[in-house]
Amino acid sequence: MNDSPPSFHLLPGAPDSPVLLHVPHSSRAIPADVRRGIVLDDAALVLELDHITDSHTAEIAAAAATAAGVTPWRFVNQLSRLVIDPERFPDEREEMLAVGMGAIYTRTTHREPLRPDGYDGGDLVRRYFEPYAAAMTAAVDARLAAAGRAVVIDVHSYPTEPLPYELHGDGPRPPICLGTDPVHTPAWLLDAAREAFAGFGGTGTDSPFAGTYVPLKHYGRDERVSALMIEIRRDVYMKEPGGAAHAGLGRLAGALAGLVDAVANEGEAG
Repeated sequence: MNDSPPSFHLLPGAPDSPVLLHVPHSSRAIPADVRRGIVLDDAALVLELDHITDSHTAEIAAAAATAAGVTPWRFVNQLSRLVIDPERFPDEREEMLAVGMGAIYTRTTHREPLRPDGYDGGDLVRRYFEPYAAAMTAAVDARLAAAGRAVVIDVHSYPTEPLPYELHGDGPRPPICLGTDPVHTPAWLLDAAREAFAGFGGTGTDSPFAGTYVPLKHYGRDERVSALMIEIRRDVYMKEPGGAAHAGLGRLAGALAGLVDAVANEGEAG
């Protein structure tokens, strides 16, 4: 566990690229003082990280950025989602509070205690969640200023078999799940993703995970901000849980690069 890893990195792309690849759940790093607030022993924590981490998604995004014709920007969380989950609502709007997985998790993927009863996560919200949200907002604003539009592509993965924390785990689990938003996911973006990922055995929409990330400043307010979540079933590219990647990673990176280029070309066509 790294005592003080950087909380997030913004990796620059082409100056005029509208694309921001967002990788929020790829890290396993937990600062030592945060680790002390987690009740799991070391072995149980390693297993929980295996289950909850979107392993290798940062590598997929990095390889895609290298392969793309117009290099996208990348915003990569450097801390585990067990520190804070930057994609949750930080208040009562978050449905995952029902299973102890709001912005600050208090339960594990198997609905067991992660933090003590009555844990106050306010300090973690102030130290990590709020700066992350502000930096993502600034990154989107910068793409709007540079390109006149911003396209946030979330890069995630999910287990082949449902875990007990999933609220909607009884639905389809396609090789590629595309998470959408009724305001911020235009039809052309969804169509481009379906075409880019057509070679992996099928795509689905909003099952087992739905929605996508848009900063609250822009959410429901600015249609120049488009967004799509790419959820990759883990058997497509790695050994579960938490194991090594295999050749599927390179194919996925190529597909993601194709989507990035399609987004850039859509802007030229428009």
